[in-house]
Amino acid sequence: MEPVTHMLTGACLSRALGFPKRARFATLACVIAAELPDADYVYRLGGPVTYFQHHRGWTHALWSLPLQAAFVVGLMYGWGYARRAIKRRRSRNDQPPFRPVLLGLMALLALVSHILLDWTNNYGVRPFAPWNPRWYSGDLVFIVEPVLLLLLGLALLLPLIFSLTDSEIGIRRQRYRGQWLAAAALVCMLGLWVWHWQQHDLAVNIAQQQEYDGGRVLKVSANPYPINVYRWHIVVETPNNFVTGGVDTRNGVMEMDQQPVPKPPTTLSTLVAKHSLLGRVYLDWSKFPVTEEIGTAGEIHPDLPLQPQEQAFHDVQFRDLRFGYDIWNLHGQVTKALTAEAWVNDQRQVERMYFGSKEQNP
Repeated sequence: MEPVTHMLTGACLSRALGFPKRARFATLACVIAAELPDADYVYRLGGPVTYFQHHRGWTHALWSLPLQAAFVVGLMYGWGYARRAIKRRRSRNDQPPFRPVLLGLMALLALVSHILLDWTNNYGVRPFAPWNPRWYSGDLVFIVEPVLLLLLGLALLLPLIFSLTDSEIGIRRQRYRGQWLAAAALVCMLGLWVWHWQQHDLAVNIAQQQEYDGGRVLKVSANPYPINVYRWHIVVETPNNFVTGGVDTRNGVMEMDQQPVPKPPTTLSTLVAKHSLLGRVYLDWSKFPVTEEIGTAGEIHPDLPLQPQEQAFHDVQFRDLRFGYDIWNLHGQVTKALTAEAWVNDQRQVERMYFGSKEQNP
């Protein structure tokens, strides 16, 4: 999920379970822990392919969560020490004590929420890596779900609004209010997941009941849209090709795209690209990969200032059909979602690697 949903979930977990009453810096620790696994963003410094290789890697693996929780506790201890040093005074008596063990358990819960939220979308996580590098995904919720943002945001915002209203009419402000609202938001989030799960299974069943020219159904994927729980992007693999389309679970119908996507032949260039770093990482992650030689670099990228020998490089494209659908009416950008390219020279060596429009560092 995107960062805001993660942090709002951490704050709601802290509030719903009454953590602020039990340990100092509880909410701050939960918010930081809920987003901390995405610190793998630092791998972008090594280039887009390096980031793609390590994204949702060891920071999203279960074995690393206790280490990350300990880091959060240390961070909170340092924060408290710095505050005391700057203010040169002791903490107020009405504040809960600093409890490192309890803070660690709170942070661990928030870290688990991050893995669970990331599992619900169709990008997936590798919770058991490195012993089991398999990707797991629930395919239930789009990576940006406005309904979740609204639920979690209101659960935290409404108590603040109520406290401002109370102060205006002279009512004494209550500390740690909003516990039940936060709990209700989390329960609604679980209910939303169950609803999406039911519709996801229904979408898969509808797709499996169709007849396809490519032959029997080998594999089906139903991918979510934001907001509309009844609308799903479908990818069906048959022995000869891939079929994409959309399913409306409310009406129980599936509309297939006009042309199936044929499985491209393997060429020397695609074989070289598949064995490159980019190819190994991409094919390990992708569930419905299409790897094809789409032309020469000069033909595909006429806007780039290329040397004569570079223009003749064979451009091999990687794409995953799970992500080739229009969501926010970004026409023309659909086919570029999570695509990658490897440029292969005549000596069968990969000269350049791109993820999206960004080139990997040499």
